[in-house]
Amino acid sequence: MTLLHDPVTRTQAYFAGTWHALPRTFEVRHPGTLESLGAVADCGPDDARHAIDAAERAFTGWRAVTPHGRGEILHRWNGLLLAHREALARLMTLEMGKPITETRGEVDYAAGFVRWYAEEAGRLGGERLPSRAAHKRAMTAQEPVGIVYAVTPWNFPAGMITRKAAPALAAGCVMILKPAEQSPMTALYLAELWLEAGGPPDTLQVLPASDAAAFTAPLMEDLRVRKLTFTGSTAVGRLLYGQAARTIKRASLELGGHAPFLVFADADLERAAAEVVASKFRNAGQTCVSTNRVYVQREVAQPFTEILTRLTAALTLGDPLLDSTHVGPLVEQASLDKIGRQVEDALARGARATVGGGVRDGLYFQPTVLADVAPDSLIMREETFGPVAPVTTFGTEEEALALANASEYGLAAYAYTRDLGRAWRLADRLEYGIVGINDGLPTAGAPDAPFGGVKNSGIGREGGRWGMEEYLSTKFISMGIG
Repeated sequence: MTLLHDPVTRTQAYFAGTWHALPRTFEVRHPGTLESLGAVADCGPDDARHAIDAAERAFTGWRAVTPHGRGEILHRWNGLLLAHREALARLMTLEMGKPITETRGEVDYAAGFVRWYAEEAGRLGGERLPSRAAHKRAMTAQEPVGIVYAVTPWNFPAGMITRKAAPALAAGCVMILKPAEQSPMTALYLAELWLEAGGPPDTLQVLPASDAAAFTAPLMEDLRVRKLTFTGSTAVGRLLYGQAARTIKRASLELGGHAPFLVFADADLERAAAEVVASKFRNAGQTCVSTNRVYVQREVAQPFTEILTRLTAALTLGDPLLDSTHVGPLVEQASLDKIGRQVEDALARGARATVGGGVRDGLYFQPTVLADVAPDSLIMREETFGPVAPVTTFGTEEEALALANASEYGLAAYAYTRDLGRAWRLADRLEYGIVGINDGLPTAGAPDAPFGGVKNSGIGREGGRWGMEEYLSTKFISMGIG
């Protein structure tokens, strides 16, 4: 596998009104070949402080732009994202290894949030409230929270940015963004297009950084930064949440997941297995809502596992730049090592690999189905960011619910059944922020849907009107009229 060596120029950070090539850099590598894509500016605490000063100045002007005016700029940004679809998709594939067919879809997904919030901007307003006093009039107004610090992950390099930036900018906030070290170039590309769309300087600043803790410290300590939005691990989210409390910042945290997929005996097994594959193996299993635990009612476990094995065996593992590839490489060695440990543990406890089961080469792990997995296996207790589907069985509906809810996480859960009563009971009792009943991809391409979890999967919601509310404060106004 070789890369097409077209120049990758998105290596400068953008903050304080200009693009910066810094003396300190870090390498970005393509996980398929480990070839270098370039050395990106590595920002530190002083750069963060400059960005805060610039954001404070930019906020004064941006909040004064009418909501319709902000929406018009977002509409232009949306158009540019779609016009640059192929280049953005290719850059994402090079940075983090997602198959090109998926990154093309991600550009559409990212643009969908921009388009949605471009339209929502013009709907911002307040309410006229009935007053208890005849000589007073009461109302509310919605105002932008202020400067937002955003930290985004590598697995959706464009979608996770626009899901945060679009509502923040539509609301009148300004954003300082630290993208993941594995995929900073996509973020810098989005900033270029924001400026080209007419976004005012410093309303969206992008500062790559390899030392996240050092870079983040001044942003969390500064009272002028009023909002934190973070997508990543529960461990890091818990740390940031504690830091945000010191200056009483608003916070939205989208953290880990460990999604169960329940398959009942009355389900359409072929369709259920196809949606396990779609949920589990997209982006090589590296999404927070990927199916992690497959629970199948005992009487259909064998035929379901056979179908799942057949569909998984048909997936093509290979070069993510090829349209024919279904599953690409993992993003880094640490991910490969974790998956290897989980699979070895499951096999040692009696599981069997019906397809796959090991490393092919480099950072490629074979799409894998594990049958007869013991419930206390690591893979059933820890989040798996990889292409492995562990299958175990249950007897009754109550047992299935107990197994599904026995997790510290509560992001997404799925269930397949033809029983209408059971469908409603599961929807009510699954302790998750997102529930798909006969739907393995409930939030795919849906910028109007609320996305977020409960328990240790985080707080707050992104998407739809709920996503806009995260960046707005409500002011109550009472006016005496004599």
